[in-house]
Amino acid sequence: MALFKTRNNRRSSSPSYVSTLITLAFIALCVFGVWMLNSNSIGSSQTQSEERTNTRTAIDTSETTNNDDFSTSNDSPETTTKNTEESTETINVVSKSDDQKDKDTPTAVFGDNPGHLPEDAIKSDDKNLNSDTNKQQNVVSDSQISEESSLTQKEQVSAIQEASSDNDEKVQQSSIEASEGNKKDEEEITKSQDVTESHDANAAETQEQSTGQQQDVPSFDTQGSKNDEDEANKEQLREDKGENNEEQQSSQPSKAASKKKKGKQSEDKETVKPKAEKKGGKSKKPWSTQADQSQNEKKRQKGDESGGSEEKEQDHEWYLCNVTSGADYIPCLDNEEAIKKLRSTKHFEHRERHCPKEGPTCLVPLPEGYKTSIKWPHSRDKIWYHNVPHAKLAEVKGHQNWVKLTGEFLTFPGGGTQFIHGALHYIDFLQQAEASIAWGKHTRVILDVGCGVGSFGGYLFDRDVIAMSLAPKDEHEAQVQFALERGIPAISAVMGSQRLPFPNGVFDLIHCARCRVPWHVEGGKLLLELNRVLRPGGYFAWSATPVYQKLEEDVQIWKEMSSLTKAMCWELVTINKDELNHVGAAIFRKPTSNECYEQREQDQPPLCKDDDDPNAAWYVPLQACMHKVPVNKAERGARWPEVWPRRLQKAPYWLNNSQVGIYGKPASQDFAADTERWKNTVDELSNMGISWSNVRNAMDMRAVYGGFAAALRELPIWVFNVVNIDAPDTLPIIYERGLFGIYHDWCESFSTYPRSYDLLHADKLFSKLKERCKLTPVIAEVDRIMRPGGTLIVRDEPNTISEVETLFKSLHWEITFSKEQESLLCAKKGTWRPNSVASS
Repeated sequence: MALFKTRNNRRSSSPSYVSTLITLAFIALCVFGVWMLNSNSIGSSQTQSEERTNTRTAIDTSETTNNDDFSTSNDSPETTTKNTEESTETINVVSKSDDQKDKDTPTAVFGDNPGHLPEDAIKSDDKNLNSDTNKQQNVVSDSQISEESSLTQKEQVSAIQEASSDNDEKVQQSSIEASEGNKKDEEEITKSQDVTESHDANAAETQEQSTGQQQDVPSFDTQGSKNDEDEANKEQLREDKGENNEEQQSSQPSKAASKKKKGKQSEDKETVKPKAEKKGGKSKKPWSTQADQSQNEKKRQKGDESGGSEEKEQDHEWYLCNVTSGADYIPCLDNEEAIKKLRSTKHFEHRERHCPKEGPTCLVPLPEGYKTSIKWPHSRDKIWYHNVPHAKLAEVKGHQNWVKLTGEFLTFPGGGTQFIHGALHYIDFLQQAEASIAWGKHTRVILDVGCGVGSFGGYLFDRDVIAMSLAPKDEHEAQVQFALERGIPAISAVMGSQRLPFPNGVFDLIHCARCRVPWHVEGGKLLLELNRVLRPGGYFAWSATPVYQKLEEDVQIWKEMSSLTKAMCWELVTINKDELNHVGAAIFRKPTSNECYEQREQDQPPLCKDDDDPNAAWYVPLQACMHKVPVNKAERGARWPEVWPRRLQKAPYWLNNSQVGIYGKPASQDFAADTERWKNTVDELSNMGISWSNVRNAMDMRAVYGGFAAALRELPIWVFNVVNIDAPDTLPIIYERGLFGIYHDWCESFSTYPRSYDLLHADKLFSKLKERCKLTPVIAEVDRIMRPGGTLIVRDEPNTISEVETLFKSLHWEITFSKEQESLLCAKKGTWRPNSVASS
């Protein structure tokens, strides 16, 4: 019975089995159909999303401005990393669930998918994307690194284009190698990239057309270059496109591929560098590409957000510098290891800059018995001996009234080798010799070569004239340090084998009082460098023994100088003798046209080549040639500036509305807005507790138009304006308005003694420096050049403010004001020094 029942059951289940198979087949067909529909939907969604993303990119690019106030990028590397990781995970699990595909689709690769969001939400996202893009591009526009000291603009643009092209090719090759194990995914992503590149190209064309219509004029050069805004924008677009492609490729699912790509990026950087060096020939450093800068910024921001960087800085241990120069240490001038390797010192190479490969992070000790510096104007007459404990100069030059040791003071009677009876009498003697000098009106900014202890420049303040005093660090011991301690502007530099770090044609007058510079040797190379920085129509006042003595050597030097200056087309205006000091002065004048150059019988000294940039001045070797005088009335140098003080507030005649200013407005309007901005800012600083009565020596570490210095005009303060070599070259504007400054790279040490300044002002400086060098050596340099009791004012992005504040706390500086929301920090240096000395 049981067997019978079993057979009966099998017989009855046969039709049920068949129906089950049919049902399963039907379900399989349904699943397959749904899968096909979903595949088409995903492909369509990706294409639409890519088109939407690229449309937004075109819009964002066309709306980019050059507003430096918004030059901080908010795209953190941590966010980028997270997007990349989400992209990888999404590609791997996209087929898991239809409900998750919209959530997991990464916007970094496929663009924004609005889904069921309302239109207002979509607009908000688009606005944020536009803002981030603007900020990224503004960072690029304001921080393009120009090693213009030896490159013409044509060479620089060519070098960047080649570097960018090579980088794109290597990134694409890296992507191919990284995806060999997953060819199907690679084909789909490659197609997506091709579409993206096509849209990017269209966006680039749109941007170029828009730029050509709106800004068909050159913007500001970086130091020593002739970059215009159109070329910068084109280059930025090409590099941004390469960076976007790099981010897309990084979203591929293979972790091994990601590692390979990183390795390739490192190789790309090393590949670009020798090309840049070969192209420039004379450039001290290779060009940095936008990819390098962006990568550094992303790493820095990731460190800030993770908190690891701050923790490391808090644990930083400081040491005293272990150097023979002790409390007078200047890293780039006291680099004994580099100086020992010099093949020759014939051209005073040992007095020139030889910076360490990495900036020192040690601290300079204070001299024993150091006291707070005496306030101006009393400091012009005396300083504390223990602040600059060098008595040798008093012993050697005491009889000439340079400096004398009187108890605990070093006193300065105001004399010098050529003006024993006082600098003021000598200053008036020069104007009587040539009335057109007109101190404080026609003549405002001068260069004093071989300044001694700075008495000439110190007393020119009484005539409303500012002097850039210059002298080497030599056997006379701390001449420049004496000048700075007295409250007189000065730098340590030498007329040697390289150009001075100043633009072409900016000084109204150059002075040399027995400065012992061999102007006449080697074709007059050194005098020709003065010709470069002297304004057309400007004066050279030479007070030296060959002018008024009849010794055989002096007679021969005067004969050669007369021949040289005549060949340079300098006019000998007058030779006068000062009966009180028993010295004489010869005053020469630089021509204001090229007529004399063209009429010379011999082309000696020769005219410089047309592609020689006279404004390039950062580590550029000297050449025995002359640059032509500007003849176009709209060109800088063709006309003398406005009479002082009108020139301070008025935009230079050659800065017109056809140019685009640093902050995006027409240049002359930009200039006026900047001037007004800094007036208000100085008032705010006064309300924050800055005591200007304690400030004499000040420095604007990242000057633009010199607005900060102009705002302090009515105070007894002088401001040294520093224009960074990777910033737009606005230093000629600063000189045109009757102020002075210098080119510098803050990744290196500044050419001044320790304890030089009472106040340092850094506007958006540190965040830009972190793209190129470590921040700790820069902070150590700030500590070196700041006097105890001095104040640092920092304006920067919040992350940087926090990082800088942490470092200064580790230095035991007092934080007197700190508000990250307002991006402002004020810190005051104390007298703390570490007990430990750095290992040699």
